Amino acid sequence: MNKAAKTVFVASRLPKRAGVSGWVATLPPRTPRPALGEAISADVAIIGGGFAGLTAAHRLFRLDPTLRVAILEAGIIGEGPAGANSGFIIDLPHEVSSDDFSGESEGKFRDSVLLQRSAIALASDLAGENGWGKELFDPCGRYSIAMSAEGDKHLYAYSQQLAKMGESHRLLKGAEIEAVTGSKAFTSALFSPGTVIIQPAAYIRGVADCLKEPVRLFEQTPALSFERCGDGWLVKTPSGSVRAVKIIMANNGHAESFGFFRRRLLHVFTYASLTEEFDPGRLGGERKWAATPALPMGTTVRRIDTEGGDRILIRSRYSYNPGIEIGDADIRSAGRLHDGKFSHRFPTLAGVGMQYRWGGAMALTHNHVPAFGEIERGVFAACGCNGLGASNSTAAGIAAAERVLGHDSELGRIYSRLAAPVLLPPQPLTTIGAKIHLAWREWRAGTE
Repeated sequence: MNKAAKTVFVASRLPKRAGVSGWVATLPPRTPRPALGEAISADVAIIGGGFAGLTAAHRLFRLDPTLRVAILEAGIIGEGPAGANSGFIIDLPHEVSSDDFSGESEGKFRDSVLLQRSAIALASDLAGENGWGKELFDPCGRYSIAMSAEGDKHLYAYSQQLAKMGESHRLLKGAEIEAVTGSKAFTSALFSPGTVIIQPAAYIRGVADCLKEPVRLFEQTPALSFERCGDGWLVKTPSGSVRAVKIIMANNGHAESFGFFRRRLLHVFTYASLTEEFDPGRLGGERKWAATPALPMGTTVRRIDTEGGDRILIRSRYSYNPGIEIGDADIRSAGRLHDGKFSHRFPTLAGVGMQYRWGGAMALTHNHVPAFGEIERGVFAACGCNGLGASNSTAAGIAAAERVLGHDSELGRIYSRLAAPVLLPPQPLTTIGAKIHLAWREWRAGTE
């Protein structure tokens, strides 16, 4: 009798950090949990210790506190894409273009809101249970800000749609948003109260550090491969292994590094710069606020108050990088754009320099759906965040945990209704098309 061939999935590459996130650099150094150095067994192995992976572990624990869970994080918690995030856990559609919104049915809008509010609910529970302060987790809402007549038009149209859906919000005129931001550059804004603002590196550390036994976290422990082993799987790491009944792939774009979702994920980086501390008296307005752009792919801005002074975060520029890696030149190029956007918005802060610059990886799909579900028997994916890491990845982690245990919920039913990611064109057409599309979207955003 012939012996059946083993099913083996080997990582073709491992995650690499894209610059030093200012969120990480402004925190005390982290003492990481020990790496895995032995052979262990678990009910569920989770590959990836970001928003999706850590959330999945918490949801598994809440559903079954006896479950043995092993989380394998390739780097140090907070130093990957989660800690490079802009820090918005949003509850309403992120892109406030009325064209995009009007293409959604009311049902899809409701599903999106439920998905994102499920993420906020779990995060809020963790914040309350662990006494996190507002410097880490602040349910203060967000602004969508405009700098042009086109941006004003989109915000007004979006306001009309939100009113129709019964969603709380408030439109602000130029003088009103100037009172918030201290900047005369903004022409209007829309405030939505349901968004939570986080310090993403501190938040993801907090989510990791409140895990309870029998959930175990191993940092600096990349999963190198996994293979079928009896009724379960054997995950191999540099110095150990995990024999698990089931696996959750919570490594976003790097699911493709194991051979999953090939030609279905677009690997896009976005970039951020964080200023040095400045005297709060140099800029009027409130000392803490967070704003996304009125037009998709515009500029995200946050003001952060600290004991030593205030800082401004500028996030803008998108690049397609199919190798899931960028270099210093990419970060410098984006930084030059950030400098111009910063000086345009805050001329009173002339001479304030950028102290930190970095990039963060996103995994997008052409049809804007997650890479989710059971992709091999006993292997579940919670990937493809589509640019909303804190919200979408958190929700996907919750839903993946529920799927693993067969738990029924409305969130799970939403995910079950979603289509699969569609196939991308062959190379070099995907690269050419992605770069042209990103450039066009940035051009369309204009000064926003």
